[in-house]
Amino acid sequence: MTITGGSVKCARSFSEAAHVRNTLRWDLSPDEFRSQTESLITRVKKFYDNVGSLNLDDVSVENTLETLAEAKLEYASSRHVLDFPQFVFPSKEIRSASTEADKTLADFDVEISMREDVFKRLTALQAKLQVDVSPEGKRFLDRLVTLGRRKGLHLSKEVQEQIKVTSKLISELCIEFNKNINEDNTSLVFSEHELGGLADSYLSGLERTADGRYKVTLEYPHYYPLMKRCHNPETRRKMETAFHSRCKEVNSTILEQLIQLRAKVSSLLGYSSHANYVLEINMARNAYTFYETLKPIGIKERKYILALKKRECLMRGQHFDGIINAWDLPYYMNQVEQCKFAVNKDKLIEYFPLHVVTEGLFSIYQELLGLTFSEVEHAHVWHHDVKLYSARDTDTGQEIGHFYLDLHPREGKYGHAACFGLQPGGRGPDGKRRLPVAAMVANFTKPRKNWPSLLQHHEVETYFHEFGHVMHEICSKATYSEFSGTLVETDFVEVPSQMLENWVWEKEPLRRMSRHYKDGSPIPEDLLDKLIASRVANTGLMNLRQVVLSKVDQTLHSSSFADTAQVFTKHYQDILGVPATPDTNMTASFSHLAGGYDGQYYSYLWSEVYSADIFFSRFKNEGIMNPKVGKEYRKVILETGGSVDGMVMLKSFLGRTPNQDAFFQCKGLTNSLLLPPPLSV
Repeated sequence: MTITGGSVKCARSFSEAAHVRNTLRWDLSPDEFRSQTESLITRVKKFYDNVGSLNLDDVSVENTLETLAEAKLEYASSRHVLDFPQFVFPSKEIRSASTEADKTLADFDVEISMREDVFKRLTALQAKLQVDVSPEGKRFLDRLVTLGRRKGLHLSKEVQEQIKVTSKLISELCIEFNKNINEDNTSLVFSEHELGGLADSYLSGLERTADGRYKVTLEYPHYYPLMKRCHNPETRRKMETAFHSRCKEVNSTILEQLIQLRAKVSSLLGYSSHANYVLEINMARNAYTFYETLKPIGIKERKYILALKKRECLMRGQHFDGIINAWDLPYYMNQVEQCKFAVNKDKLIEYFPLHVVTEGLFSIYQELLGLTFSEVEHAHVWHHDVKLYSARDTDTGQEIGHFYLDLHPREGKYGHAACFGLQPGGRGPDGKRRLPVAAMVANFTKPRKNWPSLLQHHEVETYFHEFGHVMHEICSKATYSEFSGTLVETDFVEVPSQMLENWVWEKEPLRRMSRHYKDGSPIPEDLLDKLIASRVANTGLMNLRQVVLSKVDQTLHSSSFADTAQVFTKHYQDILGVPATPDTNMTASFSHLAGGYDGQYYSYLWSEVYSADIFFSRFKNEGIMNPKVGKEYRKVILETGGSVDGMVMLKSFLGRTPNQDAFFQCKGLTNSLLLPPPLSV
């Protein structure tokens, strides 16, 4: 929701670290949040006022386009110190101050995006411009004009005012929606018997109540292992119900308001729906086209899971209800991996200590992309768990950017895994390049006495994915901050990070990022083979769930009113073939719908077509650790950012138009023998 070889060195001096501290401050008081927000608005508004006051005949690249480029760089470079702390700061007071700053700045975003006086200067410049600008400069100008039209600046004052008021309300509601999720601290209490099937390492990490029971939160390191391993169906039902009831009342109301407001704006702009409005500037249309291919696979997988459930119920003396419930899916999908592929998850996790995975991940990325990472000593950070790194080009030694790693859960922290762009790269007004800064935020299990932080393999995959966004951010060489890093088409933004997930399914990289947490021994060859073979486990159901979320998103944003819980329930049953848990509403905690993916969630699945094509066509064929291909990838895809169309980048790197062949190969959908065999009960 944007992200050679050897270990990382701590080579940075204190003076260099101080430079980073001065760039991004993390010690603001609540009062400073307010004063700096006001100061930033005043500074940026002055840039826009200067452009808006120009005589139409006098507009030029220098006084219009470059002035706005400077304003956007200044704004983006200063804004995130104010709006990012709401997601990560330990202090609730600071999180609240950051949220308020974000609301104020979101209002200002709407104001500056709807400056008709500035829009008129841009269209005047576009009309007179011939060759007096670079290709990227022309793309920047065309983008500003397109965005102005998409804000209705060519329409009447009355319509513009309606759009402005409604857009401000949308921004405020989105902030509230995500704040509610981040601040949720729901927990449940279970006896040891109710947590049957869970490993001692899991139980030892739980807080105990006065009567000796276990407190289980809804944070990822608690929720997902329980849902996959606990053989008590009632415990899983309670957890699933609580997880998909987070913020149900307040956020269901907010989301349904958002749907109405987005539909209103789209109608004012002349679009039939919000979905059609947002899809206009993307590369593709939706992910529902995969449904017919995935449907028969899903049917066979459900039959296999139902047989597994029936067998287990007989073995444990439990009632078999004849259906797959939502709380059954993760548990029996995990069973499929064990039954069909014999993957021992309890054994496997012992080989992925977080510090070893980090070391291996860094080694792979450095070698592949021609980079060198160094930890910044004495860095000023927002929590003692956080680390700051510098990235340099290995050949030239030139520093290209910085990134933070914030990898463990805590109260009030963003609950998913994501890359946050904190400072864009771009050419400053002095002609010098501003270095990009990004932060990877995740929720991996914290180390504790006698236990290091051990990752499930799917968490290793998440790590590679989000760190891919980080590389996209810091490798960017776009001239304009508007095109820095992940600022590409929404259905291209996941491509670079999804492509790099492939390394966690290949032997050489897996060996690099793993060793036993006790004795340092490598993963046994047979366990490695089973893990890699299990990549195609549950292919149909996992991808159909993505189709469900894409279809829910599209349905909600193709109408002017929706009962969100009802829409989710319908598509979950129709597409996945599983009933949603009664009295829950998954969409109330579906942060993507209020985080920039509204009407565009399909992009996660659709972009896998591109990422699979890149990996199988180039890296798999020419060497997954081939530095020549890696550096070409860095240059063509990562460094370019959004300065050219995503499809142009793809064609350049592939040497042809992308196709779906590799996607289906990757998913194991080209060979019916990969489907689960019949199960005897």
